Amino acid sequence: MVASDRFLLDQRSLGWLLLIALVVLGAGLGLRDPWPADEPRFALVAKEMVESGQWLFPMRGGEIYPDKPPMFMWGIAIGYLLTGSIKVAFLLPSLLAGLLTIALVWDLGRRLWSAQVGFMAGLLLLFTVQFTLQAKTAQIDALVTFFITLGVYGFIRFLLCEGGWRWYWLGWFAAGLGVITKGVGVLALLVLLPALWTHRAQIRAAPLSAWLKALLGPLAMALAMSLWLVPMLEAVTRSGDPLLLAYRDNILLRQTVTRYTSAWHHVKPFWYYLTSVIPPFWLPLSLLLPWLVVAWRRAIRAQDRRILLLLGYLMLVVLFFSCSPGKRGVYITPGTPALALLTAPFIGTLLVRVWPGRLLAGLGWLLGGVGLVGALVLAFSDRVASRLGELGPDPWLPLLVLGGSLLLINAWLRRAPLTAILCSLAVGWLIYSCWISVRLNEVRTPQAVMALAAQKVPAGDELLLAGFKEQHLLFSLQPVKHYPYLMGDGEQAREAAAWIEAAPGRWVLGSADLMVRCFDPAKMENLGNRHRTDWLLAGPQALKPACRGLSPTMVPFSYTPSS
Repeated sequence: MVASDRFLLDQRSLGWLLLIALVVLGAGLGLRDPWPADEPRFALVAKEMVESGQWLFPMRGGEIYPDKPPMFMWGIAIGYLLTGSIKVAFLLPSLLAGLLTIALVWDLGRRLWSAQVGFMAGLLLLFTVQFTLQAKTAQIDALVTFFITLGVYGFIRFLLCEGGWRWYWLGWFAAGLGVITKGVGVLALLVLLPALWTHRAQIRAAPLSAWLKALLGPLAMALAMSLWLVPMLEAVTRSGDPLLLAYRDNILLRQTVTRYTSAWHHVKPFWYYLTSVIPPFWLPLSLLLPWLVVAWRRAIRAQDRRILLLLGYLMLVVLFFSCSPGKRGVYITPGTPALALLTAPFIGTLLVRVWPGRLLAGLGWLLGGVGLVGALVLAFSDRVASRLGELGPDPWLPLLVLGGSLLLINAWLRRAPLTAILCSLAVGWLIYSCWISVRLNEVRTPQAVMALAAQKVPAGDELLLAGFKEQHLLFSLQPVKHYPYLMGDGEQAREAAAWIEAAPGRWVLGSADLMVRCFDPAKMENLGNRHRTDWLLAGPQALKPACRGLSPTMVPFSYTPSS
């Protein structure tokens, strides 16, 4: 089998690797809008940065966004400035981070083993499901994975490649950049823990000058963090604004230490990543883990520092997130570059064996079969088809093409299981990005709802959003008002009722479960179903008697979209 995959195993070019990565990760750029849950939020914040000129504190609809540092949003905002299109800009930071991470993995594999291993490591990382998904999604995880990988790269260059102290300091500096991107940037430092064992002799014999140079590492990390923290803290202190003080406390404590130790959502059991995330989202590499464990054990017995450092780091990353009660699958994305590097040196040997090749081939056939079955269900089930009218004519066609293509690829490359599964994944991502996601775009955004609202509300009248999502602001065609994002439905319904009665020419658009608290369903207009709920438009005549005569207790935020 390995002879059939020899062409792929012999490749070494960074240029070809990045070209393949650009095609796969860049496919569909500009063809879809930001999708919930996180993408519209970050896109809206970035858009407001550019339009308001206020870059230090993230804002959404005039309300401060306190949950994440602004680094990722800065990236989208810069892309928006350069392209003039938020539809293109919102995916650029993740795309660039993905490409740079692959380049780091290639170079590390080349230096630790060979150029062929570097190419294979980069290719395996590119097609690890979780990594690909994050590099094609506007979430922070792709960018923080790059900074963490850059930190690990610097430390390993220092520890194993005789790169000098500048690489050690780079590792700390990159970890600091990771912290102000998403607090878990400190994960890069985990590679130093197995280094205490692998380099124990050098540590014991280190002179005082080496210890002094080592102490400069935390200073490099502090310097990186200060690039944002210092101006932010200075602005908060100077202003004395209670909202900014609350932002400071939330971003520095609640969203880091408190969120890790006492998570208030996404609570999962300790073994969640081992049973529910790694098996499906680290495909296809997760299929090879039983044989990789054997290979790693042999390398550990031989005291191979490369394996000891990378495997130790990977295990600590998984352990770190497993110890927190709050868990999401994306959290362990920073572990995927290490897994690719740990797999690439052994992939040729594994393919000589029968079952690794069979499992990879089986995955390709399975994906093709799922595509065909899905197409048949869409084509012949009236019940399913009735729910997919918004996807356009023949919603089954993309799945039919996908399934048929994958089956043909696996039949043609049946003697090259590695090449077959990687080609299958490449074609799958291309069809999804350039065809399926375009069809899904209409139903994944409230664009039609907000367009109808602009038609229904007379020019000059005011519109209030109740129970809104960030995407409603992002797609709004008119000035809108809204209450705090985390304000409860009951309080929002009361305030909306009081607001609409306080002056003529006012309308409320909100989610059905919220609106029925104070507005009569029979007197409201349904503008469409999005995000599992109907969005209803109400005028003052729709007010229920129980909600009349209320006095507003707060002034809503105002948001005016750019023309």
